[in-house]
Amino acid sequence: MTLREYGPAVSVPLETEAGRALAASGIMERATPDPGREGHWLLRAGSRVGAVRTPGGPVVRIMPKTPVSRLFFLLGFSLDPARAWRDSREGTVDVGPYDEVVPALAHAVERQLDAALRRGVLQGYREVAESALVMRGRLRASEQIRRHHGRTPPVEIAYDAYTADTAENRILRAATERLLRLPGVPGPVRRRLAHQRVRLADALPLVRGQGLPRWQPSRLNTRYQPALRLAEAVLRGSSPEHRPAGSDPLAVDGFLLDMNKLFEDFVTVALREALRERGLTARLQDPHHLDRAGLVRMRPDLVVRGGDGRAPVAVVDAKYKVEKADGFPNADLYQALAYATVLGLREAHLVYAAGEQPERCHEVRGSGPDAHGRGVRLYQHSLDLSREPAQLLSGFREIAERMAAVTAMSPR
Repeated sequence: MTLREYGPAVSVPLETEAGRALAASGIMERATPDPGREGHWLLRAGSRVGAVRTPGGPVVRIMPKTPVSRLFFLLGFSLDPARAWRDSREGTVDVGPYDEVVPALAHAVERQLDAALRRGVLQGYREVAESALVMRGRLRASEQIRRHHGRTPPVEIAYDAYTADTAENRILRAATERLLRLPGVPGPVRRRLAHQRVRLADALPLVRGQGLPRWQPSRLNTRYQPALRLAEAVLRGSSPEHRPAGSDPLAVDGFLLDMNKLFEDFVTVALREALRERGLTARLQDPHHLDRAGLVRMRPDLVVRGGDGRAPVAVVDAKYKVEKADGFPNADLYQALAYATVLGLREAHLVYAAGEQPERCHEVRGSGPDAHGRGVRLYQHSLDLSREPAQLLSGFREIAERMAAVTAMSPR
C-alpha cells in the first residue's frame, strides 16, 4: 500500500485493528473508516514519510514529495554539517539506486558501517564490576562485605577491560538489527547488513526501554562518527524499544522521517553555518516569553546575534508546509511579528519549502521608522528542495549576507 506525502485521501481495505492503530499512532493526517465502503479506511498521509507495518495488516509506504537523494542530503547535513557529506560537489549520504525512504536508509547505513569497520572494530576501555574466583584489578571492599561478609572467594572486583563492547559498537549493532527488522529492506542490502551484524557480535545488545548509550566524539572514533550519527537517527526515529522508559510505544512498527522536523533542522543548521562565516552567531530554539508575567512561552527556531553573542539582530522560523494554495499563510507573519516585537528587532525571516515562490518583504504599518526611515520588515523566503545541494546552500548565504548587512547598519 503506497501513499504520497500530503497527497489526497485514499480508500484502502484495512482490518479494524490496523486502522485503529494507524489512527492512534498519529502517523496519518487522516485515518477514518470509509463511510461509503465497508471494510475500507480513508488514509491521508501528512508530513511523515517512510514505511510502517500495521498489526495484522499491510505495510504502508509513504513516498516523499522531495527526491530521496535530496532528502538524505538534508538529513546528513543536519546531523553533521562539518563532515564530508556536507560537500555539495560530491553529493550526500550514499542512497544507492533506491527511491524509497527505507531501502535508501538501509543502504546508506550499511555503506557507512562498512566504511567505519573497514579498519577493524573499534575497541576501548570499559569499567567492569563483577564477582570472580581470582583477584584482578581493584577490590570492591564495600560490596565484598555487603555480599560475602568479608569471606573469599569469590571476590568483588572492578577493572578496566579493553573490549569491543563500547557505546559506539552497541549503537551500531542496535541500528543494524533494527534495519534488519524493517519492512522493505532489499535482499542484497539485508545480506550486507547481516554481515555487519556479525562483525559487531562482541557488542552487547541494548536493553529494551533504556535510552541510547552516550558517546563522545574523539580522535579515536573519527571514522565511526558518520555511521554513529546516522545510526542514532535510525534508532530515535523508528524504534520504540530504545525510547526512554515510560514513553508510549506505537502500535505500528517501521521507520518514519518527519519532514517538518527535518526541514526545520536543515534550515537552522545550514543558516547557522552560513552566519558563522560572516562573524555572526545563532542560537537554535532560543526560549523567550511573549508576556511580562512569563506565562506565554515562545521558542523561535533560530535567533541571530552579533559576533559577541549578546544583542539579537534577527529571528528566523522554518515552515515546511504552505497551507494556502495562492501563497504564504498570513498567520505566519503574525507569529514572526510577535518574535520581532519581543526581541526588539527590526526584521524577522520565514523560510518555506515552497518551490519557486518569489521572496516577499512586508513592512509593518505603525511600527515606527528606524534611523534609516524603515519600519519592521518581515521577509518570506522560499526554498526549492529539488535543487542541487550547492544551490540550496547558496540561498542561505544570501540570507546570511542580508543579516550581516543589517548588523553593519545597526547603531553601536
